[in-house]
Parts: sequence; structure tokens; C-alpha cells
Amino acid sequence: MKRRLSEKEEALMQITWDKKHVFAKEVREALPDPKPHISTVSTMMRRLAEKGFLKIEDFGSTHRYSAAISMKEYTNTFVKPLLAGLFGNSIKNAVTFFAEQEEISVAELKR
Repeated sequence: MKRRLSEKEEALMQITWDKKHVFAKEVREALPDPKPHISTVSTMMRRLAEKGFLKIEDFGSTHRYSAAISMKEYTNTFVKPLLAGLFGNSIKNAVTFFAEQEEISVAELKR
């Protein structure tokens, strides 16, 4: 686990974090259209396991996956340092940036 995941890998991890235990078919169903082929999802899940992000349970001809790293641990290890570098270790600077870019609404800021 030495590098930040790609956007597609993070999408698979998000589904896994949300559902706790998943089969590749369930992950594919949760992805937005156009959905990748099931073999593509299975390959990506297997690679995430090889990288140490997922655990695999073998059920004969299929596998069930679960997260080997929590979302909090991933965020603290990969995302937080990125934001710290970009925004001078300031949450205020990060929030101000996204508010100015209209990436976050006033209601979302209040939450």
C-alpha cells in the first residue's frame, strides 16, 4: 500500500467500504453506467487485493471481497497529506477553495 488509488479504484473501494462484504457482481451493479464488463471489475478487485487494499474469501468459483484498510486509514494516509500540501495544512483554506469554485454549497458548509 504505497500509493494513492486511481479514481476507478477508489470507486470500487467506496462501494466495498459501504457494503462491507461484496462480490464483484455487486460492485459492478453499484457502478454508474456505462458499467464495465464483469471481468474488468473482477480483475481490478483482485489487483486491489494484491496491493493490500482488499481481503479475499474464496467460495469455489467466486470470491467475496472486504476492505483490508478502513476509509479513515486510507484518507489519513493518502488524501489528508495531499490536501495538506495543496492548502498549507489548513482545512479553512481547503473549504474556502471549494466554496469559491462552487464545488460546495452554503448548506453543505453548514453541515
